[in-house]
Amino acid sequence: MTDIDKAELPLTEPFLAAVAEAEKLIAGADFIRDPHDLAEGYDYLQAGIAAVLQLSRAHGTSHPYLVTATGPYTKMGLDNPDTLYYSANVEAGAEYLLTGVRGSTVDLSFQVLKGDYTASDVPNGDDAFDDRRLRIDEDGSYQLRFGPPKENPGPNYFVLPEGASMLAVREVYGDWNAERKGTIRIERVDTIGTAPVETGVEQLRKRYRAAGRMLLTRVHTWFNFPKWFYLNLPVNTLTEPRLTPGGLSTQYSSVGHFELEDDQALIITVPKSDAPYQGFQLGSRWYISLDYVNHQTSLNHRQAQVDPDGMIRMVVSARNPGVANWIETTGRKLGILQFRWQRVDRAMTPEDGPTIELVPFDKVAEQLPNFEHNRIDEAGWRERIAARQRGFAERMLG
Repeated sequence: MTDIDKAELPLTEPFLAAVAEAEKLIAGADFIRDPHDLAEGYDYLQAGIAAVLQLSRAHGTSHPYLVTATGPYTKMGLDNPDTLYYSANVEAGAEYLLTGVRGSTVDLSFQVLKGDYTASDVPNGDDAFDDRRLRIDEDGSYQLRFGPPKENPGPNYFVLPEGASMLAVREVYGDWNAERKGTIRIERVDTIGTAPVETGVEQLRKRYRAAGRMLLTRVHTWFNFPKWFYLNLPVNTLTEPRLTPGGLSTQYSSVGHFELEDDQALIITVPKSDAPYQGFQLGSRWYISLDYVNHQTSLNHRQAQVDPDGMIRMVVSARNPGVANWIETTGRKLGILQFRWQRVDRAMTPEDGPTIELVPFDKVAEQLPNFEHNRIDEAGWRERIAARQRGFAERMLG
């Protein structure tokens, strides 16, 4: 085949083939029970298409920039409703400078990943850490560098291991309405001040192939992740707090999966933590967050109502039990349960973790020892949702 013949082939052909294969995977998911589940899967697919096309354009490592390919409109990997996710492509052997100003969010962390969404497994811990390891000036400004091993690298220098392909940055909110995100940029030290090579047809062809591979990897990976870490657990249970697999060294999690009928509810009780961040959320079986803007499908340490005994009691159900800590299943009978504790400075124990009880929905009130304290009327509930909508809007625009 000549170069002219190759040029006449549609550049998008491999990508469109990957989309068709991904659609078959979505339609054939064994947990689909009704048209609502299928529609959610197709929406998930559309978000994945948008994400990988964006990532393929940012795939080069010569002039990296931070993108938000995991977020409220491009969800994957049980995204945390309290978190802003940024990532940039990197390569071992090069040196990168990150410059930023620390915002007022509760946590800021950095993680080096391989191309398969796994941690890089750096022995000295340079692959995952929060900003407590940084020198930050009084005005909140900071710089840190990632690069190859070197003698006397100076402060805020972290090693990029062999196989490193992505730098992930997470900024985590507690109070959506009061906290403000910081600023951050990335530069490759040996290319700053130069321009990247202009994109040609063959490079674009490679982008579409790469986007297709990323899409199928994305679907396969997150189809399997719940099977590895959630679905082998008894339904409607939660694990003790444990270090998050492949995650930050200062993050613990408790996980489970639910199956609920409309006349059932889960009452989840957990101590208000001394960790700087504590959050709970529901996820769908597509392993993404539920709508956390227009529905209360998550609560963190700043949003949850705390009972007088220091416990947080949440009710997971399809129907409204009339309490402030209702966690909405939004019509889903199957889904994921997830707690996170972040920025911890001690080991979490079983006593720090949740208990869970399956009850008939009409018995919820009598199972809550502070039901009168927990009650909320329709106006109060609408204000809680309005606060979420406003906080989210400011976060995404700010």
